[in-house]
Amino acid sequence: MAVEIPPLIKPSMLRRRGGLLGECMAEFLGTFVLISFGCGVVAMAVAALPGSGRAATPTTIFLAAGDWLLITWGWAMAVVFAIYVAGGVSGAHINPAVTLAFAVRRKFPWTKVLPYWLSQVVGAFAGAALVFAVYHDAINAFDAASKPPKTNGHTLATFSIFATFPAPYFNGGVWGPLIDQIVGTAFLVMFVVAVIDLRNTAVQANLGPFVIGLVVAAVGMSYGANAGYAINPARDFGPRLLTWLAGWQSLAFSGDGPWFSNYFWIPIVGPLIGGVIGVLVYDLFIGDVLHARAALGELPEVGRTRPTTDTE
Repeated sequence: MAVEIPPLIKPSMLRRRGGLLGECMAEFLGTFVLISFGCGVVAMAVAALPGSGRAATPTTIFLAAGDWLLITWGWAMAVVFAIYVAGGVSGAHINPAVTLAFAVRRKFPWTKVLPYWLSQVVGAFAGAALVFAVYHDAINAFDAASKPPKTNGHTLATFSIFATFPAPYFNGGVWGPLIDQIVGTAFLVMFVVAVIDLRNTAVQANLGPFVIGLVVAAVGMSYGANAGYAINPARDFGPRLLTWLAGWQSLAFSGDGPWFSNYFWIPIVGPLIGGVIGVLVYDLFIGDVLHARAALGELPEVGRTRPTTDTE
């Protein structure tokens, strides 16, 4: 099928796209898709559904667990289709934490790390800009109907469409949200490398993106409420930059809210640390075992510690 599709650009101009430039374009588009649908589902839950008369009041959100499930499954599907879009070209990291972890333990070239990161952040910014353009009226209506406090006319609720912040029970502390981001991203990367490890029970029939989407849903359902489960520096920083330019001011940078301050760096640093921890833990407990078994030349039957003998 691909052979029958003529390129949009002359072949002589396409050669540069066969290498790093093409991979960066794929990372941009994949992350753009991720944010367009991820932030898009939050915009639905926070502003569009209440504002369109589909909730009890124009500002009613999160009255039941179903509201959170809408967001977690929406982000899961965003990840699935982002990987299907970009996976064949760049591997669809769509997350600086994944790129760093792969550079540390999966021989991903260090020279590509910064270009991938830049492409991911720009793609995330563009995706957030699209969501803002589509839901601008719903966001303004929600902010206008909401009670103070407000920052330059905007509320924390509409800021949450784009970027993350910690729960009030952390009382403005740093360690709780930071540990949350480390743990959530560690699980994310651990599960991703498990899914794509052909030595393990690898996913078949190109279902890897779907299973990785389930990973994101699982993290959101289990750890999401603590700090919004950014688990991706580009996913938070790109949209956060958009909100700063669009008027959310200090809520975006430096990340100051009613019960938190200087928060912007936590969804960046936490996931980068967590991603490396996740791949190291997987390799220590699972990857090294699989390597040792492959070196033996015979793989023991799963679940057995020594070979069986036939007594008959």
